[in-house]
Amino acid sequence: MIIKVLGSAAGGGFPQWNCNCRQCADVRRGAPGFRARTQSSLAVSRDGRDWVLLNASPDLRKQINDTPELGARADAALRNSPIKAAVLTNGDVDHISGLINLREMEPLAVYGSDRVLAVLASNSIFNILNPDKVARHQLKLGQATALAGPDGDLGLTVEAFSVPGKVALYLEDASKGADFGTSEGDTIGLRIADPASRKSFFYIPGCADVDTALARRIAGAELVFFDGTLFTDDE
Repeated sequence: MIIKVLGSAAGGGFPQWNCNCRQCADVRRGAPGFRARTQSSLAVSRDGRDWVLLNASPDLRKQINDTPELGARADAALRNSPIKAAVLTNGDVDHISGLINLREMEPLAVYGSDRVLAVLASNSIFNILNPDKVARHQLKLGQATALAGPDGDLGLTVEAFSVPGKVALYLEDASKGADFGTSEGDTIGLRIADPASRKSFFYIPGCADVDTALARRIAGAELVFFDGTLFTDDE
């Protein structure tokens, strides 16, 4: 199993477009030890040829251009892509807006919870991904799902599970007051596994808290990608 970190910055990237904090200012002036980063996203593949995106960052076009394995192959058809599927962990704009980069009638599959798929269905801009070409698959929480692209099985499974979080800012209901809370499926974590090699890892972005259930789930894991969206330990 091959994993590529496409981006590791928080929403807005690094530097953030309108931020003049010390860190953003330093990266703009080229200070030693600072490097610009795109927003968080991973790509995973069993064979190095067919790839699955874990979230679709707004920076996806740059991430594809910076990652040769994700670009159109020179030895293939005029229109082609090694990106065969995308798995979404929530409806945050930082995790779904990159799907718009995958237009142009290229076949692929999109996976998400029922609540995340409902977000896509309710926003007509995502109709640019022609449903005749881009299949949408609901992930059942707590069940391992075999990932498949337009050409068949990708050799990987994904298990989705709820994690503490909250709905995306643009989906919040102001009538509920300051503590908007969340519902099951608003934010999920993923366990990606390669059944053939028995290797697996966890991808848990946008998590609000490591509660007892999550701590037990990831105990003993070989690899965990965790994004708690915090800058300091006591934030």
